[in-house]
Amino acid sequence: MSTVTLPAARISTRAMLTGGVVAGPLYVAVWLTQAFTRDGFDITRHPASLLANGGPGWIQTANFIVSGLLTIAGAVGLRQTLRAGGSSVRGRVWGPRLVGAYGFGLLLAAAFPADPAAGFPVGTPADYAEISTRGMGHFVAGTIGFSGLIAACLVFGAHYRAIGRRTLARFSVVTGILFFAAFAGLSAGAGSRPTIIAFDLAVILGWTWITTICRDKR
Repeated sequence: MSTVTLPAARISTRAMLTGGVVAGPLYVAVWLTQAFTRDGFDITRHPASLLANGGPGWIQTANFIVSGLLTIAGAVGLRQTLRAGGSSVRGRVWGPRLVGAYGFGLLLAAAFPADPAAGFPVGTPADYAEISTRGMGHFVAGTIGFSGLIAACLVFGAHYRAIGRRTLARFSVVTGILFFAAFAGLSAGAGSRPTIIAFDLAVILGWTWITTICRDKR
């Protein structure tokens, strides 16, 4: 029986892409577990970022850190795979960088937790809307991360279209458009239930997209 030995670089790239594959399911599992077990949290009224408040808030902070690092690892794996495959400069350079920007945004979100709001954690006034320095930092983190994800979807859409992968091209572009619409709606909707629900679904869609492209390139 012969043994096939993979080059160390290929194993490393595969491991990093695997990090990108598991980042989304891990994030969503930790988020939803908290969403349905934390006292006072209503997934139709409270964005996931609010889970970083209160005694168990460290769980969501850790979730941001771990998923952010795994996403950045996936971005590095994407860069190495696309570089080896001779992709266009836009796909090879900017696609992975923009995915990495999303991971960086998650790390910033951990460093700057969202302010308490809308009655969460328990004891917070329902109309509490004060924005602290850390809250402003969290807004910046979200803008960086979500803008990176939206742009990454569009860049990878062009990449997949150029190589004839029409299904993945459409999936990428549609994900980017829907995520942009949900993020814009959340920003304009002042935390209304429909915008929170739409954004929750967009986050799940965005993570599904990252998992899909990392698995495709692995």
